[in-house]
Amino acid sequence: MPPKCAFDPVVDANSRLLILGSLPGDASLRAGQYYGHPQNGFWRLVGGAIGVDLTALPYPDRLEALKAEGVGLWDVIASAERPGSLDGAIRNAEAADLNRLTGSLPCLRAIAFNGATAARIGKRSLSLRAGIDLIDLPSSSPAYTRPLAEKAAAWSVLARFLRPVEGVRSRVAP
Repeated sequence: MPPKCAFDPVVDANSRLLILGSLPGDASLRAGQYYGHPQNGFWRLVGGAIGVDLTALPYPDRLEALKAEGVGLWDVIASAERPGSLDGAIRNAEAADLNRLTGSLPCLRAIAFNGATAARIGKRSLSLRAGIDLIDLPSSSPAYTRPLAEKAAAWSVLARFLRPVEGVRSRVAP
């Protein structure tokens, strides 16, 4: 079985919040889109946190809306063998270069992990500068059967990282 590979990161120099998943599932890989499974709650959850109905937007516009709010996306695994889409089936994982990416984001204030696998691998891989908050989120996957309303309550904490800090000038030119 050939390894499955992560998508490119969706970030820019103004990213204040980086949301890290584990590795795209089969539906996402087929669609060529982050969180492409129609039952995955990611777009509803992050849309609720930023106050934008992302599910109503075409995929490229979803990504632009995230970037406009200072949200970036990537995965903690660069490639792995995995039959199906469950994180428990991941084998021979190669970690993504999270330190290189986070080091290139001067406005980064927080990293949120979408699910336990992303948190476990991501925290083991990261060497962070001071002032970066780490947030464990319940997985947006439909395989994690917690009700969406409970997930949304946990994901709502992301909103506090989306506004520029008052009195602190961005290190990035407009």
